Amino acid sequence: MNNKTKGFIYGAIAAASYGMNPLFALPLYAAGMSVDTVLFYRYFFAAIVLGILMKMQRQSFVLHKADVLPLVIMGLLFSFSSLLLFMSYNYMDAGIASTILFVYPVMVAVIMGVFFKEKISAITVFSILLALSGIALLYQGDGDKPLSTLGIIFVLLSSLSYAIYIVGVNRSTLKNLPTTKLTFYAILFGLSVYIVRLNFCMELQVIPSTWLWADTLALAILPTAISLVCTALAIHYIGSTPTAILGALEPVTALFFGVMLFHEKLTPRLMVGILMIITAVTLIIIGKSLIKKMGMLLQMNKK
Repeated sequence: MNNKTKGFIYGAIAAASYGMNPLFALPLYAAGMSVDTVLFYRYFFAAIVLGILMKMQRQSFVLHKADVLPLVIMGLLFSFSSLLLFMSYNYMDAGIASTILFVYPVMVAVIMGVFFKEKISAITVFSILLALSGIALLYQGDGDKPLSTLGIIFVLLSSLSYAIYIVGVNRSTLKNLPTTKLTFYAILFGLSVYIVRLNFCMELQVIPSTWLWADTLALAILPTAISLVCTALAIHYIGSTPTAILGALEPVTALFFGVMLFHEKLTPRLMVGILMIITAVTLIIIGKSLIKKMGMLLQMNKK
């Protein structure tokens, strides 16, 4: 198996496993566990798994002073992104929420254009309009009943938090940290959000059954630790662009489990909206290379 094939496999695993968030979160909600409790356990056990992985890789846990504050900020952003997404599950179908979340590459493009003066191409503008149109279609929901406005606000804020996290990591000294170490500390500092929200664990709920213990551990391992590690490996083998394109499997996986296991409705209107969002994000990701290739083809034809 060559490195390119390995990269595509790792990228597919990363995206598909991240799309499993609703698969493990919704049964915990059904058992009466709060959003903060679910996310506390997710972050707590994910930090343990990543800490063990760092030990196996013989990575140092030592941090430079200059990295501590950026890591705290990135950890809080990462944590609030999870919190807002999981809160949205209480207001709308998890598959739809996961699709709207996927607009974060569009938000990254806007942030880079507005704050870092990166040129916004015509394809980027078209993609932004396409994504907004797709969200508008999803907002119409099933029939005449619109989706929850509060739910959509939560997802969009979650997507924005994650977009700022991505830009912040790439535009700071943290980009030089090993991925596992960066993720470990981001999750560790992010855990503080749930400790505070749970009144320093005084309001932490006990996991009620063996089956839900397995469900909680799966939530920490599959869509968290494994997804993040496989993403890093995919970027190493095939680069960030193909890995990001494979990220389209995230909402597809979430929708699959939502429809098949949780009986969420998937109407033609929703399908069109989902397709528009995935198309918009794919154009954002491959836009520059697409323009470059089209330019080369035009030059070849002139010759």
